[in-house]
Amino acid sequence: MEIQAGEKKEGQEFTVASISELSSSSSSSADSALVSGSPRVLARFGLDSGVAELRFGGESEQDKWIVFDLRTSQLFRLSPVQLLCVSEASETNKETCSRGVTIQFTKEKESSAFYCAFEHWRKQGVAQGAHLQNGALQTSNSKFDDKIEASSAKMYFHYYGQLLHQQNMLQDYVRTGTYYAAVIENRSDFNGRVVVDVGAGSGILSLFAAQAGAKHVYAVEASEMAEYARKLIAGNPLYAERITVIKGKVEDVELPEKADILISEPMGTLLVNERMLESYVIARDRFLGPNGKMFPTVGRIHMAPFTDEYLYLEIANKAVFWQQENYFGVNLRSLHGSAFQGYFSQPVVEAFDPRSLVAPAISHVINFASIKEEDLYEIDIPLKFVSSVSTRIHGLACWFDVLFNGSTVQRWLTTAPGAPTTHWYQLRCVLSQPLYVMPGQEITGRLHLVAHKAQSYTIYLTLSAQVGDMLQSSTGKLDLKEPYYRMSQPQTYSSSQDQPNQLLQTQDAQMQSRDDDDAILMQQLSPNSNADLQSL
Repeated sequence: MEIQAGEKKEGQEFTVASISELSSSSSSSADSALVSGSPRVLARFGLDSGVAELRFGGESEQDKWIVFDLRTSQLFRLSPVQLLCVSEASETNKETCSRGVTIQFTKEKESSAFYCAFEHWRKQGVAQGAHLQNGALQTSNSKFDDKIEASSAKMYFHYYGQLLHQQNMLQDYVRTGTYYAAVIENRSDFNGRVVVDVGAGSGILSLFAAQAGAKHVYAVEASEMAEYARKLIAGNPLYAERITVIKGKVEDVELPEKADILISEPMGTLLVNERMLESYVIARDRFLGPNGKMFPTVGRIHMAPFTDEYLYLEIANKAVFWQQENYFGVNLRSLHGSAFQGYFSQPVVEAFDPRSLVAPAISHVINFASIKEEDLYEIDIPLKFVSSVSTRIHGLACWFDVLFNGSTVQRWLTTAPGAPTTHWYQLRCVLSQPLYVMPGQEITGRLHLVAHKAQSYTIYLTLSAQVGDMLQSSTGKLDLKEPYYRMSQPQTYSSSQDQPNQLLQTQDAQMQSRDDDDAILMQQLSPNSNADLQSL
């Protein structure tokens, strides 16, 4: 064991009540308190050059930290809330015996969670030691690190570690109110149960679960928001004793017991943006016990072709700048084509008028309780619509909803156009080449989503329509990571474009998932999609 300046590392973090170093000096028999001047004492698990470590120290980066090499450390229980960590002596410190610290917790659940995390990271350390080949250490990343590039993860966790962004989500009263109603109306699912909050953020869903009578809630949060969650939960002492905040990724952390129910808000734009659904599924496989429940349970992506001449011209005209032949003596026209395609590669995020839809919507179902993580890497959706009007089709409009399949109440959270607006809005993929259609004409195509390492998806869209002997076809490649946030008021449409509300109804023939279980579930829960969407 050695003491050195504190260095913040990726991994799993706990707040402990206190730690005391066991004195090895024969002149002193008393334990010595560590970082006593710091307001909080932290314990961090992480990897340093491939070596699994446990660090103890204060909140300040200037504090000295005690570092344990987990490959040579052991942990013992002294009481339900007190542990003893011992490690072989460091040769650099010339010690002749092991040294250790006692770790004091305020709650038994926190002590148990720490013990599980210690065993998990210790196994990683032993495994790393076995990976030495030709004198070089072969490090292994977590599953999250293997599929997400570091720069994207850093920006992602920085974004969600800020209170202003949490406030934006909390003030989405459709979102927050629906979650609250889904939990409180289904108290029987939470009362006396163990709950895991996946990506807990501010901890608001953990507090909802505690209000519903949860036996204990493990709030897992990887960003710095975990510290704010601890403060918020501590400020609600009626529930604080039943909530444990664990800082770390769900792919890495260990919990002391299985969960009866998972709760999470893993949805991004188009449901799948940010790729948090994969973490939600991983948490299911790692933490959820037999017959456990997931809130939400099912997600649906809804799609319909749309017409919007205003939007199309707005995007196309952005590239007019590049048609100049004498911009301070420079001809820009050689870049016009690239700029034109670049603007059409941005999905448009806004609240749009549902009267712009030209055919009834279809949907793709994702059952969170049964889907495999790998199935989310690539999502392929065949498209088939029947036009209701004679018009130009400018692209594909998309939105989503999720189901909280409670034992008492089944509640939907929808982002549909025409419904109360959420912070997700809706999304439209605009094609650079519109299609002409007549009433009753069939429109076919494909929406293909391919996950990439920037925590998002590349969208490949194809729409086709047959006009006499000629087949019209238009394709687009868009990056869900780089949307155009339009946020304008929906345009007014002429009476010829006005469509009845039935265009928001999902065609039953298309409301099928990839397996029979999902199809049966949707038939049971949503015999009338429009009624479901209007239920909020």
